[in-house]
Amino acid sequence: MTEIPLYQVDAFTSRPFAGNPAAVCPLDAWLPDETLQAIAAENNLSETAFFVRQGDRFALRWFTPAVEVDLCGHATLASGFVILDVLEPGRSEVQFDTKSGELSVRRSGDLLALELPARPPAPADVTEALTLALGARPSVAVRARDLVAVFEDAETVRRMKPDMARIAALDTFAVGVTAPGTGEDGDVDFVSRFFAPAKGVPEDPVTGSLHCTLVPYWAERLGRARLSARQVSARGGELSCTLSSGRVELGGRAVLVLEGKLRF
Repeated sequence: MTEIPLYQVDAFTSRPFAGNPAAVCPLDAWLPDETLQAIAAENNLSETAFFVRQGDRFALRWFTPAVEVDLCGHATLASGFVILDVLEPGRSEVQFDTKSGELSVRRSGDLLALELPARPPAPADVTEALTLALGARPSVAVRARDLVAVFEDAETVRRMKPDMARIAALDTFAVGVTAPGTGEDGDVDFVSRFFAPAKGVPEDPVTGSLHCTLVPYWAERLGRARLSARQVSARGGELSCTLSSGRVELGGRAVLVLEGKLRF
């Protein structure tokens, strides 16, 4: 029988049962890919992160219940939290080697600061297929890894009830929707939601990787590099965002809600 540690962490929140839950599994060595995918399917969270120590750094991978992905922000923050707050509490920073290059998590006051690569978007067409999938016509569409639909009112993003089958049929990894902070969300610069049904995640509660594109977009549109954001999913989450030298830094908190052993 194999036994590995399992931590469940709510990321981008200061309270349990909010933000985005991720499973984090430290490993002594890599297990077969099919085992990693089976563990992620068993956990049935938007992401399960696995890491293996490599000297003073860690190799890090992420799996949805259906596929391995090239970048996941909240599970990276959760992994950094497990290392910095549980496994090595005297440490102040950790570097990860990933499919998206070097990522880092460090202590920043009472927050954790997650550094990710910026993915500035290019213009995209506002198609009828996208409009039908979202149930509303965006004013603008842009694309990096994900297709992002831009609206002008935060309440439109909050109320949206997308057709997941139509979303899954679009030619994109996932679809993000965003709008400036207005109405009850007027205390932040922009809001967002994220849908990836084709990847096993109908709606992700708080999505770090989406902000690799949203932060460059809103920084250019608003003319400043420091921004505040809210993902207005049912669980919700808040992020402080900075764009600098081709990198996006996301500040947030994390909470440990479960600790145990996985046996198979």
